[in-house]
Amino acid sequence: MSKTSAILLDIEGTTTPIDFVYKVLFPFARRNFPDFLRESGISAEIAALREEHRQDPDRPPAWDDTNEIDSALCYILWLMDRDRKSTALKSLQGMIWEQGYRSGELSSEIYPDVKPAMEKWKRLGLRIAIYSSGSVLAQKLLFGHTAEGDLTALIDAWFDTHVGAKREVSSYRRIAESLEAAPETILFVSDVTAELEAARLAGMRTALSIRPGNPPQVEAAGYDSITSFAAIEP
Repeated sequence: MSKTSAILLDIEGTTTPIDFVYKVLFPFARRNFPDFLRESGISAEIAALREEHRQDPDRPPAWDDTNEIDSALCYILWLMDRDRKSTALKSLQGMIWEQGYRSGELSSEIYPDVKPAMEKWKRLGLRIAIYSSGSVLAQKLLFGHTAEGDLTALIDAWFDTHVGAKREVSSYRRIAESLEAAPETILFVSDVTAELEAARLAGMRTALSIRPGNPPQVEAAGYDSITSFAAIEP
């Protein structure tokens, strides 16, 4: 087995409870979207959302160019209802969460084994990277506002859907190139077997994260699994 040079981590269901994402972060964004869209003057982000809408093949609600704010809000809620991994949506959510973290309304949750494991990996000279559908901004906010303190200094690289979708093999090849590491020296940990399969086809090693509340995964038996980062031996 090749020596591990980097550990690539998913967030939801891997470093962070799914309930925190779906019962805290998403409802917070949903509540604050109306005022945020009307008060923030985010024309570039609205334009990106409008372009995604234009190319959306799933017949979303109509977009009215004479009322872009309401059109954007309607499309955002439609995307959230379907848990779509929209790059524009994730960018906007990150901006809203930034306000929540700064005001103290939000404080992120991570599993208790995450920080000690990261500190151990850093002592071993490993690089740690995050790959999530959430924007890089959202990722940094989450790891920067934990009960254990700011963990961002432990993380060397951040990847979101700008590098590609998480179920596409090419995404993991791009990540390996960015990390300047051979794929077989990277361990990817996620709670979704479809993501693990894409990483494995790109040449990476994989581990299935099994945490309380994670949905059962098809063909989970075909993957090495962990219930704690303490079980990872690079």
